[in-house]
Amino acid sequence: MKILTVVGARPQFVKAAVVSRAFKTYRPDIQELIVHTGQHYDANMSDVFFEELDIPRPDFHLGIGGGTHGQNTGRMLEAIEGILLDQRPDWMLVYGDTDSTLAGALAAAKVHVPIAHVEAGLRAFNRTIPEEVNRVLTDHLAALLLTPTQTATDNLAKEGISGFSVQQVGDVMYDAALFYQAKARRPEAVPPNTPFILSTIHRASNTDHPETLAAIIGALQQLAKDTLVVLPLHPRTRKKLADTDIDTSRILLLDPVGYLEMVWLLHHTQLVVTDSGGLQKEAYFFQKPCVITREETEWVELLDAGWNILAGTSRQPILDACYQKLDPTQRPAESPAFYGSGNAGQRIAELDYSTFSTTR
Repeated sequence: MKILTVVGARPQFVKAAVVSRAFKTYRPDIQELIVHTGQHYDANMSDVFFEELDIPRPDFHLGIGGGTHGQNTGRMLEAIEGILLDQRPDWMLVYGDTDSTLAGALAAAKVHVPIAHVEAGLRAFNRTIPEEVNRVLTDHLAALLLTPTQTATDNLAKEGISGFSVQQVGDVMYDAALFYQAKARRPEAVPPNTPFILSTIHRASNTDHPETLAAIIGALQQLAKDTLVVLPLHPRTRKKLADTDIDTSRILLLDPVGYLEMVWLLHHTQLVVTDSGGLQKEAYFFQKPCVITREETEWVELLDAGWNILAGTSRQPILDACYQKLDPTQRPAESPAFYGSGNAGQRIAELDYSTFSTTR
């Protein structure tokens, strides 16, 4: 059986590392071909992940990135369709909710290649978020929906997607956290034995509005008066900061870090402040509280459990949420196993793909 896997962004490289390794271990009958769209084209956001996670080098590198959502998706769709027509795979495998995800799914649907969607069923219930549009459309095109949580499975059922085509396998990012934590390493710029807060800010809804970005960075600046704040900068965020006079003098700004460095940061931080979808959940893997600088989240179970909090994008509410979560007496007593047992990759690999229909 031949599977064509499409990746393009940092979180997808980590997920692909888990599943590709599981294919090699449990399904030697599967030939996997990897397409890298180039959505994350900076070496620090792309090449380093293939190297340190031992992901097979892409069989196809499209070099498509840096444009608008429409430009990227259209160019990717055209290129992926050509690969599909040439390679004739049995399945298309896509991850998450990026432009690469949607382009792969649309291309496969047009040429009648069944689609398996890893991390299906996530919903923020906000269609102004590009990722929400990508994930909803991909789910409704997929023949096999691989959900990470019961919440995701329930979301699909509410949209009329249920039955055998939905397989709740757990979260492959949890697999990755368990597998790679022993290999984690401290970024050289972060001083050893120093308490710190970890933050990432990259969403266009935050970075493209100077007043919003100023409010978030202002909160981090205030926190940095008492505790070191470490902020690995997405290229978009670095550019936006360079175009403004926002003060970042107290914050330790880093270039994008590799996954092994991010795992170290998550393991040693006191608190995570982020607008990333994935990092909210990765914080939980390491039992760290998380403040979310957004108005909504896909990982609602972590809000209900008390580990994460939605703070919005205004300076004072962010600070209030951070001070609350830094208080050790506010730490939840329980940490439920929302994301499976760390064997999601194996479960995905061992599925009998021949039993799933190409249509629902």
